[in-house]
Amino acid sequence: MFWSGELIARTAPIRHRPPAERSPLAERAVAAYVGLAIGDALGATVEFMTPREIRAQYGTHTEISGGGWLRLKAGQVTDDTTMALALGEAILARGHVDAQAAAEAFDAWMRGKPVDIGNTVRRNLVTFRKTGQPEAPASEHDAGNGAAMRVLPVALACHGQPPDATAAASRAQAHVTHNNALSDAACETLIFMVQDFLAGKDALTVEAERVIPLVERFPVFAWDQKPRENPSGFVVETLQAVFQSFFATESFEDCLIDVVNRGGDADTTGAIAGMLAGARYGLADIPRRWLRGVDELTRVRCEKQAEALIALSS
Repeated sequence: MFWSGELIARTAPIRHRPPAERSPLAERAVAAYVGLAIGDALGATVEFMTPREIRAQYGTHTEISGGGWLRLKAGQVTDDTTMALALGEAILARGHVDAQAAAEAFDAWMRGKPVDIGNTVRRNLVTFRKTGQPEAPASEHDAGNGAAMRVLPVALACHGQPPDATAAASRAQAHVTHNNALSDAACETLIFMVQDFLAGKDALTVEAERVIPLVERFPVFAWDQKPRENPSGFVVETLQAVFQSFFATESFEDCLIDVVNRGGDADTTGAIAGMLAGARYGLADIPRRWLRGVDELTRVRCEKQAEALIALSS
């Protein structure tokens, strides 16, 4: 782990008894979605801070407390979670991943004046309004993490589908705002990782089958070198930070604390790490204080959408 500070007192993770109608698969899907929201809310407090600044102000940042440059309420989430929810609603309404429906959903989301929005997302959604074309032009400059942060609904809706169909669905939603090869590779890798964890695969297998091939195709993603601190919105730096935290820790809590204390684009690294860790460890490993700390309405929306998307996939 790459964060430092005094030993942190842990609270016992909440122990869930799954509802009779919720399958083990749906339970892990819910954990992934709630994990995304928790990571988003936790990381938003220290977004754009450096690790040194975080240490000076918090020691080690461990609590969902709001604040940050967006001056959020405690438990409030950012565009990482709300764009995912918008995409999930569009998928459920259409019955599958559809580029036009995704573009319309994102446009409606932007019209709702979200608390935050990335420059690439804004620019390409404005273009969509003008042209009606749901696919942004390919651009080497659009390798941000804005498409990767919202992939979870695709991972759930496409669970069990052939890889080619899943990759096509990933690009349908991603290209609305980010038509870029590095973004595509990141999105597809994350989707397949989530699906692997939903299927019960272990981390070493997922690393060997998903992450190593990603680095072989795009060496720029190599992550097992120097610690990636203060990661920017560049999707490569995002995944490097997430992978370092994810594969160096053995619990949901340790993974998220590690990644958000790296600073930088911490709401997005937190959201992506939370998504992966939720799928890997399940609801029982998510600390009770974080489940209670995230905005309740958001948590319930995530739970219900996760169940509906997994039901759609079957």
